[in-house]
Amino acid sequence: MIKGANAFVPTVSLRIAVRHGVDVTALLLTEQGRVRGDGDIVFHGAPVHPSGAVRLLGDENGTAWLEAGLGAIEEEIVRVLVVGSTESGAMRDVDGLSVEAFAPDGTSVARYGVDDAGGETAMVLAELYRRAGGWKFRAVGQGYVTGLAGLATDHGVDVAETAPPQAPSPVPFQAPPPVSPEVSSPVPFQAPPPVSAEAPVPFQVPPAAPVFAPPTGQAPVAPPAVVVPPQAPEPPAPLWAFGSVFEPYTQTGRDNDVITVDGLPPGPVVVDLSIRGEGYTGLWTLTRANKEGENLVNSTEDDFQGRLLALVPGNGRLRLRLRADGPWETRVLPLAAAALLTEERMECRGPDVLLHTGGTADLALRYRGDDNFIIDLYELEGHDDPTTLPRQRNVVNEIGKRRETVPLPEGPVIVQLKMADGPWRAQLKNLEPRSSPSHGVATAKVTEIRKAPGWLRRGRR
Repeated sequence: MIKGANAFVPTVSLRIAVRHGVDVTALLLTEQGRVRGDGDIVFHGAPVHPSGAVRLLGDENGTAWLEAGLGAIEEEIVRVLVVGSTESGAMRDVDGLSVEAFAPDGTSVARYGVDDAGGETAMVLAELYRRAGGWKFRAVGQGYVTGLAGLATDHGVDVAETAPPQAPSPVPFQAPPPVSPEVSSPVPFQAPPPVSAEAPVPFQVPPAAPVFAPPTGQAPVAPPAVVVPPQAPEPPAPLWAFGSVFEPYTQTGRDNDVITVDGLPPGPVVVDLSIRGEGYTGLWTLTRANKEGENLVNSTEDDFQGRLLALVPGNGRLRLRLRADGPWETRVLPLAAAALLTEERMECRGPDVLLHTGGTADLALRYRGDDNFIIDLYELEGHDDPTTLPRQRNVVNEIGKRRETVPLPEGPVIVQLKMADGPWRAQLKNLEPRSSPSHGVATAKVTEIRKAPGWLRRGRR
């Protein structure tokens, strides 16, 4: 994402990575933009919010981890600020400063790389805020030359020089490794491993950030040690095994452009597009004759955000023609990086690509936009060529606010929200067990899944 951009994120428990080597604080704010008291500050001295919804998980290899259970945050709280600070030097001296949010299945749902930090020693990196019944992530990048104390004071915090009171230990969590924001060509990579339940082992705690006043009458004590579990053994094969695995490709720009990505494996991929600005957004694939092919986006929505399904041709070169007014970022992702449909409610906005891997189920949908709402299914049962897609089946083609229930066959199925200019939510109901453990998984010609390192095998729940 670019500075100022925002996007809907699922209303689930997000794990937020802040890289590299900064101290992290979270401020939970009301509509007045202020904390209600010391309890609404989550930092090294008090790593767990009283509600349990927001907690600091620890630090590993220079990456600080924060967990925000969006569904459990009290209604009075409307914003959660993710703040980074330094004890020495300025934010501009932090190499590779970024903030990234991961869904429970390990999928990256938002990422902001800070590239314009200055002499400030504290910065609001990002914020999570309520919007249209869901939550959005905004790339903020607002620095404070007055440091963490000045930032905190602006949001109603009574800052003191003393140490904080004893607080409960953070929940153990195995953090995923950092993902490079830009690469020249796709290569295999590691994705976030799941939480391990094995016995934790201690590691070095980073220096504490400037601290806040303890509650009246309590003596200050040192913060607790942070622990993380060892890496769990690699589990069995992934739930999704159709298509190739490669490292995401990221490109940024402004206004109309032609995007070229070389070296991709042929077959379906996900194109994640984010545009900050007003006006028309259009995206087409380009044919070998350099003419417009399939139209992927046709939208007049401001600050467009969506995930699109594209097919990489046999030569491994994906070319896209973009029409946009304003700065943009596009990421090309493997199909396996799309979100999995579950019986938990998913809340998002804009076009998207979803995956169904279970048995027969009903997909309950609620669309709150005013324009076209179009959904296609790609049923992969018996389709063993990962370089192509079967013929799509259109199941929804409506305009305006809708409630729909779509019967899904047994997976694997690609559910493409082809047009959805507005917020929506989706949830599986009446989910049946699979008829067999391997039924419907296209593996006849997919060898990449066996070659891929453990990121995909560990990245799905």
